[in-house]
Amino acid sequence: MGDGNKNCFACCFTIKLLFYIVPLILVSFIVFVSVPRNSTWVLISSLPSSSSSSSSSSSSSSSASAAAAANSSEKFGVTVHAEGSEEVLDFRSRVGTTVDVHGSLQEAALSDEAALNRSATPPLAVETVTEIHELNETKEDILNNSITGTLNATISLNESTALPLKQSRLVRTRLDKLEAGLQRARAAIKEAKNGSQLQDPDYVPIGPMYWDAKAFHRSYLEMEKRFKVFVYKEGEPPVFHDGPCKSIYSIEGNFIYKMDVDRKFQTKNPEKAHVFYLPFSVVKMVQFVYLRASRDFSPIRRTVIDYVNLIAQKYPYWNRSFGADHFMVSCHDWGPEVSFSLPYLQKNSIRALCNANTSEKFNPVKDVSIPEINLQTGKLTGLIGGPSASRRPILAFFAGGVHGPIRPVLLEHWEDKDEDIKVHKYLPKGVNYYDMMRNSKYCICPSGFEVASPRIVEALYNGCVPVLISRSYVPPFSDVLRWKSFSVVLSVDDIPKLKEILTKISTRQYIRMQRRVLQVRRHFEFNSPPKRFDVFHMILHSIWLRRLNVRISDDHGVMIN
Repeated sequence: MGDGNKNCFACCFTIKLLFYIVPLILVSFIVFVSVPRNSTWVLISSLPSSSSSSSSSSSSSSSASAAAAANSSEKFGVTVHAEGSEEVLDFRSRVGTTVDVHGSLQEAALSDEAALNRSATPPLAVETVTEIHELNETKEDILNNSITGTLNATISLNESTALPLKQSRLVRTRLDKLEAGLQRARAAIKEAKNGSQLQDPDYVPIGPMYWDAKAFHRSYLEMEKRFKVFVYKEGEPPVFHDGPCKSIYSIEGNFIYKMDVDRKFQTKNPEKAHVFYLPFSVVKMVQFVYLRASRDFSPIRRTVIDYVNLIAQKYPYWNRSFGADHFMVSCHDWGPEVSFSLPYLQKNSIRALCNANTSEKFNPVKDVSIPEINLQTGKLTGLIGGPSASRRPILAFFAGGVHGPIRPVLLEHWEDKDEDIKVHKYLPKGVNYYDMMRNSKYCICPSGFEVASPRIVEALYNGCVPVLISRSYVPPFSDVLRWKSFSVVLSVDDIPKLKEILTKISTRQYIRMQRRVLQVRRHFEFNSPPKRFDVFHMILHSIWLRRLNVRISDDHGVMIN
């Protein structure tokens, strides 16, 4: 009986237990089915990067969310910023997937040539992302299109994750700081146009010989204050770091030498340089590399190509700007031809050339016209001087070889035809060339085979007003000097009317022009060591002006002002 009651009680207890357990199991099953698995990770990974960024500054627990969002954004090629934070995050490795050529989106957009140059590209800072360059344009397109003003829009692959410009400005590379200094120089030059005349212990540019004397003076002072040049040390003499110093091409060799020993403008740290000098001598290439018997120009081309390849592999600067902040200096007739060895050297780089011929692709906007100076002794001793304007009895003078298309026309019309116009193929015995210049009011300077002529500088040295007769020639330092205020500029068609044109210039106007010649010739004088405002500094100033015309960024960006 007792055992029967026990069994009945156990059975009832089991039924009651099942009555409670079964509903609990059913409820648990319903909850399990209705709630998604890993709901926390799904929520974090689905957050937009901007949301995760803002949450990172709201609480300590949200930092984990920001990290997770950053990992997620990396998959989509975006960069995370912490809004409201003073510190800007620098995701250099991650930015590469967005802006640098390593990312798939950018890889497809950039040209093949840009991709080939990526190996020398420095790591990018966050600020680089905010530079605007159309992804479907090649760098050559960017260089060929003139862009006015500062480009400050933002590349945005995803509008919701575009980087705040205010935040990105806090991260600045050394190049950014250089560009900021150049911008301050531009502003100072612009302000100087309407400002008062600056004082200077050595020389104050003033007068109609300058397009804008005050702006030039301010620009020159800014150059002395800021301008830094890095001279590549690679290459061996005589082709590199050497050049002629006692010939018609002397300015080429003297500039190479002065830059190698200069301490004011040269910097040993390329990170501080505004421009980079390619110190090869075209004259020496013609002498030591060119094969005269074969008339084969390819060894010279190969020398230039090999040198640029060398410095492009060793340093990142050529590839960074595609040569836009590099320059060469040449006074040889073949200088332009040598620059054609590399497309970027001709199209992008600053070419300081004596042979400044626009019909041979000389571009006054980016290239520099330099004077051809014939220094037979390497010094100016005995080359500068001459009587006053009133003591020059000869109206005009020329003596020189007959070559090129212009000089035969000059001799045809004026050789031994007029007592006032002294035109000679060869000077008579006992007649000194420089004495003839010093006794002449006007010195005729026709182009020969090439547009440049050392007679222009010789005329200035001797106080003789130059008469320029050429085609497609850009006179030296035309960015600063108003040549028509101190010289007579004629076309070939004016040669038959030469005397008529010169005699129509009043005595008063001639005296003014001659005084201006004496004033501007300081800009053409060669000094050792160099002096302020002389030819060495004027060449540097012209290069400085060309550098002010472009803005360069770390992501191969070149913007033309």
